Amino acid sequence: MSTVAFIPARGGSKGLPGKNIRMLAGKPLIAWSIEQALQSNLIDRVYVSTDSADISEVARQYGADVPFLRPESLSGDTATTESAMLHFCDWLIDNNLNFKNFLLIQATSPIRAHGRFDKAISFFEQEKYDSMLAVAASHRFFWKCPTSPKATYDYLNRPRRQDIAKEDISYMETGSFYLTKMSALRAYKNRLCGRVGMYETPEEEIYEIDSLVDFKVCETLMNHLNEDT
Repeated sequence: MSTVAFIPARGGSKGLPGKNIRMLAGKPLIAWSIEQALQSNLIDRVYVSTDSADISEVARQYGADVPFLRPESLSGDTATTESAMLHFCDWLIDNNLNFKNFLLIQATSPIRAHGRFDKAISFFEQEKYDSMLAVAASHRFFWKCPTSPKATYDYLNRPRRQDIAKEDISYMETGSFYLTKMSALRAYKNRLCGRVGMYETPEEEIYEIDSLVDFKVCETLMNHLNEDT
């Protein structure tokens, strides 16, 4: 087996309760990521890890495997995504399931082009990375440290967008998905490790749902994108 898709989905979201199964453009939010993964030719199995029976039921309805409910100790506000990933890795080993690559998919990022995962996995294999993150180019100017402002660019010689050299372009980590060699994930216990690569996606794939406003923005964009296809 080559690549396993893993979609973590806690039931206890405080920012927007029930967001993972809240309806978005006609489907529960998590359904978009499940269906995108199932459409991939290079993903062998699609699993959802959740502590919620409701999310589990919806995930199964849309074709994902949900072999267990995640323990409470790995589902609280302080639990990391890595802890859930490694817990799932242990389950795979216990059940004699072997995969080369681990694809972490965030259910809160529903906008992805058709074939996105196949293209990303092919790029990952071609470049021989140990881990890879989805990014989008940003031409915005950033500052940090409000008490002692520092710019991440030369504001005395403000560049025009079209004049920014390729090596000076900033890339934003979208959080949409991460791809890691299974052996590297278990060794480093982190989604990003070893030789890290960046996989660039279009600007419309940066949106992550954490609030009701995010829902409305994504739904509008998704409806618009569907009209264009």
